Amino acid sequence: MEDAEYTVADQLRMTRAKNYFAWQSRLVRTHLGRRVIEVGCGIGNFTQTLLDLEAVIAVDVEAACVERLRQRYAACSNVHPLVCDLLGPEFRGLKRFRPDTCLCTSVIEHTADDAQALDAMASVLEPGGRIVLLVPAFPALYGPIDRRLGHYRRYRAAGIRRLAERAGLRVRKARYVNTIGFFGWWLNAHILKLEAQSERQIAFFDRWLVPPMAAVERWIHPPFGQSVLAVLEKLGAGGQGPGAWEPNT
Repeated sequence: MEDAEYTVADQLRMTRAKNYFAWQSRLVRTHLGRRVIEVGCGIGNFTQTLLDLEAVIAVDVEAACVERLRQRYAACSNVHPLVCDLLGPEFRGLKRFRPDTCLCTSVIEHTADDAQALDAMASVLEPGGRIVLLVPAFPALYGPIDRRLGHYRRYRAAGIRRLAERAGLRVRKARYVNTIGFFGWWLNAHILKLEAQSERQIAFFDRWLVPPMAAVERWIHPPFGQSVLAVLEKLGAGGQGPGAWEPNT
């Protein structure tokens, strides 16, 4: 199966994870502005949680994904689907949309140069704008599904902090989320050695495990997880933000 076909198939399997995407939305929404570039939108599984925003510029390098998203949200005038490479020169042209946030869920691990990816996102934002990341955590979890999805790496929270600081971005938040997913991904990677996520696993995880885990992690920040949530802020001249948004802990 070609990589693009595999990616679409994986995202179609994930369409049933309603609780999971709702939880992800709750994690990131307080950090988003009103004009958001959704980097790596795929077929629009997460886009559905952003439809009340003023503008969603939904970009992906895969034309097949963007076309599915375009059809899915054809009635939404605030959604602007575009085929665009994050590392290509055309991405910097998205500044014309006046975005205040770049939302990037499970994307920079697909790029050979993640430092360049952060630089590209920062380039379209004004000082005080934010980059909100959800990335796969812990190199030890890397397995066949990661390889098939085209992941170059998985991250530690400290690594995201170092990457952001080298890019001149202020780290507002960098913490682990999805503790139960950590064990499930390890099982798939090192015991079952699966090359694709199981629809039964997705359904069970979404229905029975996500709701209680989301409730617990709302109050307790775990020391490990399947993903890292990071909120990064672009600084102005002299390394100062405009003070428009308060720090998040």
